[in-house]
Amino acid sequence: MTVAPAASASITIDPWDPGYATSFTAEALTELDATTAEIDLDVEVPAARWRPITPAVPAALPRSLLIVDGVRRIEARVWVSDPTGAMPTAGIAASCAAGVVRCDLDGAAPAQLAEVSVRRSLFTPSPHAAALRTWAGAYTVQPAPGAGAEQLSLALQRQLSELEVELATRHRTAGEDDLLILDGPLRGRAHLPRTIGYVKTHHTAYLSGPAASVLASLAPGQRTPVFGMGTSWRRHSWYLRLPVRSPAPWAGIARCEAGADLPAAEVIALADLSTVILPTLAGVDYKDPRAPQNLVPIGGLEKLLRHHLGDAKLLYRALRRATARPSAGPGDGVRRV
Repeated sequence: MTVAPAASASITIDPWDPGYATSFTAEALTELDATTAEIDLDVEVPAARWRPITPAVPAALPRSLLIVDGVRRIEARVWVSDPTGAMPTAGIAASCAAGVVRCDLDGAAPAQLAEVSVRRSLFTPSPHAAALRTWAGAYTVQPAPGAGAEQLSLALQRQLSELEVELATRHRTAGEDDLLILDGPLRGRAHLPRTIGYVKTHHTAYLSGPAASVLASLAPGQRTPVFGMGTSWRRHSWYLRLPVRSPAPWAGIARCEAGADLPAAEVIALADLSTVILPTLAGVDYKDPRAPQNLVPIGGLEKLLRHHLGDAKLLYRALRRATARPSAGPGDGVRRV
């Protein structure tokens, strides 16, 4: 008896450059049925009627699209001494930069950089810290909730989010017909009007069962119905697929967020707008290793923001010099921690 060879498993290559891991982490797969998020699938249509949605192009698009993104970098880990003789307290010297790009959706003008803002800070819970003044700029003291690595990182992320909100607010005019896209989750920024949070890397799979099948079947330019999410905070969300050539799971999939307090009709309108507009901004693989999810304006803004952060090695040297002991060399007249 001849035994037919077993079918071999198919293999696909994730379109993202391996230096960026993948757009969908392996941990998310293990959490497919274990997420603790409260999911409400009945926001737009009953769960039993979930199907891919292809929105029609609205009769009138927003006049302009604002895209806000930010980058952050830890430049040095520091220890702040205690004048009472207690153990030093940990901290980080870090920089963050945020920027705004304005796109005219009528095509009358190319995308324009509206503003870039940079902040350098010393994050620590120590009450004894003073500003670090270096030849490359001053690092102002910002309180952190604790000295652990996660708590220091959280303080840095909070500052970046505040900077993004500040820029977004400054560049919006009351009554203006615009749409704001914030790169990343909407947490802490859901109060901004006409705003969508854009998530391109997936750490958790929030849909399972038939709803996950709908997500997997999305074609470019389609989205899932809107659903409600509750983790440590509540929001509306939906998935959409951008133009992509790869058949890899989750290739071209992005997740969008909108405020939990918005009426369902307003969220659905935002979901339709995002599914019509964002595919036209999708990144291309020969230019961006995180295409298509890393939108063209976001990719360009990220490069510019990293340039504005300055050279990490030079900043590290400036910090080392600013904190050098007098015995280590000539002083530079800066305040030391």
